[in-house]
Amino acid sequence: MKVVIQRVLKASVTIKDEKVASIANGILILLGIVDDDTNDDIKWLSNKISSLRIFGDENGVMNTSLIDAKGDAIVVSQFTLHASTKKGNRPSYIKAAKPDVAIPLYKAFVNQLESNLGKTIQTGQFGADMKVELLNDGPVTIIIDSKNRT
Repeated sequence: MKVVIQRVLKASVTIKDEKVASIANGILILLGIVDDDTNDDIKWLSNKISSLRIFGDENGVMNTSLIDAKGDAIVVSQFTLHASTKKGNRPSYIKAAKPDVAIPLYKAFVNQLESNLGKTIQTGQFGADMKVELLNDGPVTIIIDSKNRT
């Protein structure tokens, strides 16, 4: 699993002119899934994201986690995170998991993150054409791949 995490002052997801998710202070998580991702990847990544100290403390130093900041989150499926651009100019998405594999893992990731944070996590809609808006705070943008833990 690969994620792009963006610390936001606000973020939203719109599908067919309907806003389906909206948060203020928190993170926007773009989530890419491959066929060999497992529940172990879900647990590790969810724990990492929940505890990642990327919010300012009382001194303005990034020393506070999403849990401590009582921030919200939106998770958006993003198969293009696994694009291969080695050949030609048209990206290949062959590494990205197909929906029959990706959807259950996506839902399990959201459930695990909800468990870690103790709150409901807003989402986009898997496979939909989504319009994602955000006001990046910092900017703070972090990429994490569960296959590169060391």
